[in-house]
Amino acid sequence: MARSKSERRSGRDLVGAVPWAALLQAGLVVSRRVNDLSRKDRERLTRLLRESRGRPGALSEKERTELRKLIGKLDLKKMGRDMLPLVTGKGRKRR
Repeated sequence: MARSKSERRSGRDLVGAVPWAALLQAGLVVSRRVNDLSRKDRERLTRLLRESRGRPGALSEKERTELRKLIGKLDLKKMGRDMLPLVTGKGRKRR
C-alpha cells in the first residue's frame, strides 16, 4: 500500500535527520587511529581495503591475516571508548 504524501519523508528531511556532527566526530576518531599507524602500515591497509573493496573474502588467506593484524594495530577497543560519548550523548553541550 502506498503511503500518503504526508507520511513520506522527502530526501531533504532524511538528510536533516542524519546526526552530521556525530558522524564527523566519529570520522575524526578513526582518522586519528589510522594516522597513528606507520606510513608503511597505512599504505598497506589502504591497498588491502581497495583490493578487497571492503570484502575480506575477496582477499587471499595471507592477505586476510595481514589485514586482521593491521586492524588490530588500530586498537579498536580504545576507538570504541573514544566513540562512546557520541552514542550515549555524554559530553555534549546541552541547550
